Amino acid sequence: MTEPLSGIKKSDKQPAHLVLARVLRPHGVRGGLRIAVTTPFPDRLRDLEKVLIGRDPEDAGSFETYSLRSARLDKNNEWLIQLEGVETRDDAERFRHHYLLTALEDAVPLEDDEVYLFQVMGLEVRTEDGRILGRVTDFIETGANMVYVVQGETYGEVLIPDVQGFILDINPEAGFMLVRLMPGLLPGDS
Repeated sequence: MTEPLSGIKKSDKQPAHLVLARVLRPHGVRGGLRIAVTTPFPDRLRDLEKVLIGRDPEDAGSFETYSLRSARLDKNNEWLIQLEGVETRDDAERFRHHYLLTALEDAVPLEDDEVYLFQVMGLEVRTEDGRILGRVTDFIETGANMVYVVQGETYGEVLIPDVQGFILDINPEAGFMLVRLMPGLLPGDS
């Protein structure tokens, strides 16, 4: 199975850290970083005081802790961050393709009807009429909404948008996501 682009993998245990974003590249000459956010709550980045950065989100030994000076959206609606002590483009360059994380205990608490993305990875995806589409293997952040990538034997890859009307229930405890199919969602549908 290929590595999920999000950096979030299915795990049977609760992780100690949450992946917030992947660093894309330096921004500007003063050490800024352009990031691809992988959290459904990107505005919460502004509330964090400290973040972790590491090349491998599974290897806590590779993480370095930084104070987050700023997190903002640019005019193209892309996230830019500035870390304390990262002052030049060369400083920032070493973080290219690293992950931005936070300790689970430092994460903003969820509402009752919310789940972390690590809880969704690996869930079996069922339709309301009882068909099994496969399992969630990754997700794509489109800007407008999140899209779950589902891999299964019968339908291959299916993309399920995380919008009202499609997602009926996400139940990590029972191990499944319940979805409503719309015409054209499955390969071969019209």
